[in-house]
Amino acid sequence: MSENIRTVKNATCTFCGCLCDDMELTVDLDEHRITKAKNACVLGRAWYAEHVIEDRPAAMIDGKEVDFDEAVEEAAQVLVNAKFPIIYGLSDTTSEAQREAVAIADYIHGTIDTTTSVCHGPTGMAFQGVGESTMSLGEVKNRADMVIFWGGNPAVSHPRLFTRYAVTTKGMFIPNGKKDRTIVLVDVRKTASDPVANIQIKVKPGKDFELLWALRALVKGKSIDPSIEKITGVSLATLEDLVDRMKKCNYGVIFFGMGLTMTRGRHFNSGALMALGTDLNEFTHFVVKPARGHGNVTGADNVVSWQTGYPFGVNFNLGYPRFNPGEFTTVDTLSNRDADAAMFIASDPASNFPKPAIEHMKRIPVISLDPKQTITSSLAHVAFTTATYGINTTGTVYRMDDVPITLRKAYDSPFPSDEEILTAIKKRVRELMLSKYGTSGVRGEAKVASLTPL
Repeated sequence: MSENIRTVKNATCTFCGCLCDDMELTVDLDEHRITKAKNACVLGRAWYAEHVIEDRPAAMIDGKEVDFDEAVEEAAQVLVNAKFPIIYGLSDTTSEAQREAVAIADYIHGTIDTTTSVCHGPTGMAFQGVGESTMSLGEVKNRADMVIFWGGNPAVSHPRLFTRYAVTTKGMFIPNGKKDRTIVLVDVRKTASDPVANIQIKVKPGKDFELLWALRALVKGKSIDPSIEKITGVSLATLEDLVDRMKKCNYGVIFFGMGLTMTRGRHFNSGALMALGTDLNEFTHFVVKPARGHGNVTGADNVVSWQTGYPFGVNFNLGYPRFNPGEFTTVDTLSNRDADAAMFIASDPASNFPKPAIEHMKRIPVISLDPKQTITSSLAHVAFTTATYGINTTGTVYRMDDVPITLRKAYDSPFPSDEEILTAIKKRVRELMLSKYGTSGVRGEAKVASLTPL
């Protein structure tokens, strides 16, 4: 066993949106791997264990190893010469890298989208119409005496959300942990999370909106016909009991997942749930928050929002940001064959997108940034191997409650970070745009003017 061992305390696990920042990592510097991850859940341990320094080229064009600068040049040429370039991914990289990606999209008058468009995109749309009552996970730990999980399975997707923040953990005003909390699970089927629940509510598939609207009516003191059970699968007595408990709690929280956002109703479901939270604040303190999946998908939403005014699916073709899910979201731009070039950052859409979108990827030049060999990188025209964020790089990430956290790296990587690659591409893109169009040139209907990103 190697004697060159390093311990990294208070490291951050970037696997899921909990971004637990109390990891204690044991690092074998000779073998370039993490041998132990104290405090990590089963997902976190797997995350750390699978990341090793692979024997791969740092940059490739059409599967052949090339110099880094040559790959940057080719990537920049592809993006600048495309008529409808798209940039997608960003949920598993730092906010510094995300900012560079937005700048590139601005320069090339392209479209930037994040993985939010295929998970909590409806939530982002609902935010704009309804607003949200939010909190930090620290508040949940210390104050929440009623926690509702709707359309999610945290025992599998976010194990430490239970143990560190929302169920069994003891807090300042919740000294007995789970004994001081009422835990409610709302879902269409039994899940691994069921054992923690005091109350389990099984709703008919596709009837979340109707159930939420019934709860809103009861909160406002309106009468509901008992036939609601035939519609939603939940009895009126159960709904009345739940509403009574919600009104009487001191601090209520609703976490919701893709079981709500990616079923019938989509953003109407998210909006109804947020509106329910607003209604409950007339009686007590209630907050609503999506349980985000990827490590920094919340950061992607934040960065794209503060740079453009919109959280995902943003198009710069007219020289200013436009937001239109269904038109500028990546599944649609690929499936409709609109995109003529694509850059995928820290994501593997070729493994999970619809078949028409994947087939179109094979027709256009693709640029891939990923620490691993993926289906997407294997079909890429230009492929960069990157360092893994949170393991090989520092930077900023945002927890699911919008709290920023600074990463501590465990060991160095011979590969560049996403931020370094995107910064180099951005610099070359800007030079090419100035050379091609000048400071007062036009591209289509969009003025290139100062070429200063938003």
